[in-house]
Amino acid sequence: MVTDLLTFGETMAAFRTTGPLRLGGTAGISVAGSESTVAIGLARLGHHAAWVGVTGADEPGELVRRTLRAEGVDLTWARVDPAAPTGLILFEARVADINRVTYHRTGSAGSRLRPADVTPAFDTRPPRLLHVTGITCALGAEPYDAVVTAVRLARAAGSTVCLDVNHRSRLWSVGEAAATLRPLLPSIDLVVASDEELAILTDAANPVASLRAAGVTEVVVKHGADGATSHSAAGTVHRPARQVPVVDTVGAGDAFVAGLLSGWLDGDDVPERLDRAVTTGAFAVATRGDWEGLPDRAELALLDHGPGGTVR
Repeated sequence: MVTDLLTFGETMAAFRTTGPLRLGGTAGISVAGSESTVAIGLARLGHHAAWVGVTGADEPGELVRRTLRAEGVDLTWARVDPAAPTGLILFEARVADINRVTYHRTGSAGSRLRPADVTPAFDTRPPRLLHVTGITCALGAEPYDAVVTAVRLARAAGSTVCLDVNHRSRLWSVGEAAATLRPLLPSIDLVVASDEELAILTDAANPVASLRAAGVTEVVVKHGADGATSHSAAGTVHRPARQVPVVDTVGAGDAFVAGLLSGWLDGDDVPERLDRAVTTGAFAVATRGDWEGLPDRAELALLDHGPGGTVR
């Protein structure tokens, strides 16, 4: 079977509290990881998505593996490291719809991802799409080497390569991210970034033009509540965000990417890809959790119903 999407990175056990962590109380337990959210989003939309990562030989690791398997994500190349724990992430519902995040991932199994973990995925049939993120690059030297290796193999195999900048200030500085991500750009086909993240990739006054001149085929810029814009040989195309009640913004960017890449795999044109991307992003912000509310293909039209509507 041809792999539609290959992605890799760290997925952690996620604890979500109903109030400030210091006050105790109850917490829900799930999993969270940018790359695995994209993989789940694509699997729900009917694509064959594979995730490569390292988890510990512990119960949080089993939760990660069980969840991804249940969502139809291919774990053929995932690995268990008995010498390191699965990382943890804590989400606090601090005030209104603002969440505070705390990581416990230093020395985690996920940070032990290495080039040898990703190379087998290219040994037979290479993936149609390779999706990498700045988060994986920030985890350490070996995870970054895994990204470099995968990008090189994907280019050699003719796979399309997508880079989502996905900057996490708690993992590294803007300067560190720039020094690490910019060397990848000559091998990247599709860049996804927020308005602020463009400055990580280039110092140019017109960052989109600079990236296009560097060989990036398409630059998709996320504007949050103002939607998204694609810049490519097809021109500049903008789509506004879908208007939905905001419940939880965590995971919205990854849901957006899942919709965007799903449209690409389906052969949709740029406007259709953006339409799907803002739709899957809207599903994410209108439901709680990173990936739990992502739609399957039959549900993509649900947001066309008016507020409070009932589908019978």
